[in-house]
Amino acid sequence: MTKRLLFLDDIRYPIEAYHYTKQDMFLTKDWHIVRNYEQFVNRILEKGLPEMISFDHDLADEHYLEPNSKEFVEKTGYDCAKWLVEYCMDNYLDLPKFYCHSMNPVGKENIESLLNNLKNYNGDF
Repeated sequence: MTKRLLFLDDIRYPIEAYHYTKQDMFLTKDWHIVRNYEQFVNRILEKGLPEMISFDHDLADEHYLEPNSKEFVEKTGYDCAKWLVEYCMDNYLDLPKFYCHSMNPVGKENIESLLNNLKNYNGDF
């Protein structure tokens, strides 16, 4: 059975993330790519939780143009991570494995902190 891996990124492909992360998992062909918040949520609602999710933070041009703005219209990878936390808590599910391949250091830290906090708080439900 193939692994169910979810790659959230508006423009990159897993092989591109491999080039700067050197994480071998990005060499596998088992990734399903979602490009934005809606696709992320819909994929999980339709297919269930994947085994692993790799997050990008900046999912739209506006996130690159004004990286620290609080006024984003488009949702970020952090919004996807927040939704995932709520979904897991509401449904008593364990958080899938996760990685953050974002090149935005603040966004990456925010996503990792949020998900690690839930993992550390819950251990297992």
